[in-house]
Amino acid sequence: MNLASLPKNNLPIRTPPLREPQLFDDPAAAVAFVRELYDEATAFLRDRFGETLNGGSIRARYRAFYPEIRITTTSYGKIDSRLSFGYVAEPGEYSTTVTRPDLFEAYLTQQIGLVMQNHGVPVAVGPSVTPIPLHFAMSSEGFTVPQEAALDFPLRDIFDVPNLNTMNDDIVNGYDIRHEDGSRALAPFTAQRVDYSLARLQHYTATAAEHFQNFVLFTNYQFYVEEFEAYARACLADPVSGYTSFVGPGGVEITGAGDPLPQLGKMPQMPSYHLKRPGAAGITLVNIGVGPSNAKTATDHIAVLRPHAWLMVGHCAGLRSSQSLGDFVLAHGYLREDHVLDDDLPVWVPIPALAEIQVALEDAVEEVTELEGYELKRIMRTGTVATIDNRNWELRDQSGPVQRLSQSRAVALDMESATIAANGFRFRVPYGTLLCVSDKPLHGELKLPGMASAFYRTQVSRHLKIGVRAMELLRETPLERMHSRKLRSFEETAFL
Repeated sequence: MNLASLPKNNLPIRTPPLREPQLFDDPAAAVAFVRELYDEATAFLRDRFGETLNGGSIRARYRAFYPEIRITTTSYGKIDSRLSFGYVAEPGEYSTTVTRPDLFEAYLTQQIGLVMQNHGVPVAVGPSVTPIPLHFAMSSEGFTVPQEAALDFPLRDIFDVPNLNTMNDDIVNGYDIRHEDGSRALAPFTAQRVDYSLARLQHYTATAAEHFQNFVLFTNYQFYVEEFEAYARACLADPVSGYTSFVGPGGVEITGAGDPLPQLGKMPQMPSYHLKRPGAAGITLVNIGVGPSNAKTATDHIAVLRPHAWLMVGHCAGLRSSQSLGDFVLAHGYLREDHVLDDDLPVWVPIPALAEIQVALEDAVEEVTELEGYELKRIMRTGTVATIDNRNWELRDQSGPVQRLSQSRAVALDMESATIAANGFRFRVPYGTLLCVSDKPLHGELKLPGMASAFYRTQVSRHLKIGVRAMELLRETPLERMHSRKLRSFEETAFL
């Protein structure tokens, strides 16, 4: 951001002592300096806000800046063509602003290390010219900023507030991967964009970003949550499981199988549950509810955490007469009629199946059901999953929708899967879908109370176990193989 474009008033600008950029050839040391800069900046803003809030005289406008990581290469270098990340495409200057180094320490250390290894260059770390909004500086320590109407001074005259100009998806959408100073994007998200999503995650899921794990399951029914909690407690009772704790909405963390998990009086819109392992290698389950809007909202914000995979495990309408209630559908393609991503990822963009995800899901189905090969076809189909934005599509004239479904060769229909897969493609997060047939509206088997209850009792537990097992298989997959080159475009950021 250009400092000259920032709002002005008659007050002088006060900042913490500005540090000179430093060069590092050790990733851990570079991240340690990032953290030092970030801690100094946020402490400065919190202290000045506290003084102002307590009636101190306003004599200045207070500003502090995000840390920045910058590399410069003068050679193309010889890069392993099998890699999908960890290098820049051509010589030049690349930079990114950074937030919450406490949360992203492992990620930053890994990504910086890969760039150093592949290009043999140091990284420069120093203050950027992008101000840290007061709200984000406060939220990093669990504090909130009162609404401006509740303050007796104009907040925006004294502190920087969130700026929508720096909280967009231009980099991941491929619109603009050069910053105002001419440097190219080093990472897929700017610091303010990350901070925005961290705040929204807390709001929508009622758990802090620190609890999210690298393997994320999305579901659209509460029944899966109950099964996930039962599975988590069984893992906590098993000392060899590798799982160490379980967290539900509200952020209470339990470590014993019989420990109570407090229930919130008012549940969040998309409650999340986290079965944790060291290194964030556990599994997070998010109940996104029904609809593509919720699916987009959840994935928009979880994407900044750079998870290694996310999967949809929910219910769908079976579209073939040969299907039975309880059968599984492994999506190999998507018919996108959800419309929520039309402006970000046009419908003509294909969403490919990712081999590593597909294999893990099929292996998990075989393992849990104890069926394999041709016998597996009795309970599972692969094919196109259609996602729409009208839950009651059956009540409309069916000639149009049914014809499109037939032309697409769709085998199932839901309201979330294509959105989750498409946002995975857009954000370069490996994705997959395994659905369970809960009704067949085209064949007279509607989702009625009696039928639904019997279905839920018999199938949810097995389906959830398959999703969890698939994630455990993916956890054993090397990172460079899981993050497929299919997800990378012509000109990409070096950071994953």
